[in-house]
Amino acid sequence: MMMNAAQKRAQLNREAILSASPARLLTMLYDRLLLDLGRAEAAQQNEQWAVASENLIHAQAIVAELSSTLKADVWDGAADLMALYTYVTTAMMNANTSRDAATTRQCIELLEPLRQSWHEAAQQQATAAPSAAGALRVG
Repeated sequence: MMMNAAQKRAQLNREAILSASPARLLTMLYDRLLLDLGRAEAAQQNEQWAVASENLIHAQAIVAELSSTLKADVWDGAADLMALYTYVTTAMMNANTSRDAATTRQCIELLEPLRQSWHEAAQQQATAAPSAAGALRVG
């Protein structure tokens, strides 16, 4: 049976996820989170409320996943990160119900520096000695 382009792309995405390291999975989640928020903001600006809502709901699901994997007993900053996740989740819900692109933008501005930091940490881990391979914690 031949796969169409969308099926092939979905299969490649599944394989990339299944073979990714924990650090890579984390950066993939942050990348998608910021993509969803950017799409939501653009949709809100164009009054495409259904598209905005879909992207904000997906972004909330990603933050829920990030929250559920946060290891508070491993890292001193976990409580602060959890507070940020709680705040942006509430902000995304408010941005969705009030159709407020400015609130969506605020979420982007809060989360983009974290995305960059996780990418830098993952890059450092990838170039570190093999003995340090398990040092990066998903959060």
